[in-house]
Amino acid sequence: MVSDLGKTKVNPEIEDTIQRLNRIANLLDAAFPIPGTRIRIGWDSIVGLLPGVGDVITATPLFYYLSVVYQFNLGWALAVKIILNQLIDMLVGAVPLLGDILDVVFKANIRNAKLLIDALEGKKGEV
Repeated sequence: MVSDLGKTKVNPEIEDTIQRLNRIANLLDAAFPIPGTRIRIGWDSIVGLLPGVGDVITATPLFYYLSVVYQFNLGWALAVKIILNQLIDMLVGAVPLLGDILDVVFKANIRNAKLLIDALEGKKGEV
């Protein structure tokens, strides 16, 4: 019989959440390559082209990110960082052309997913 000593039990809910965060970030910020470059864009950049409404629509993942913070008790400091990233993306995104460039460069969803994943990685051993 193999001993379980030294093995860390992994919370499957955390693993599922990490995978979901990666999928969301990729779809919104890096789903499509721009031919001839190493730049990738996602639905956030595409939908953000719709004046006014596009940036509001692409801010909706914020609610999911905040629900993850709450569900796993990751703290208000993390929630504030996530909100600030999304606010920067939304406010500057409202400026024509500059906002579209920012979406391609800033990638708020990837930043927020990384913040959450790093915090969740620290909780993996907790069952």
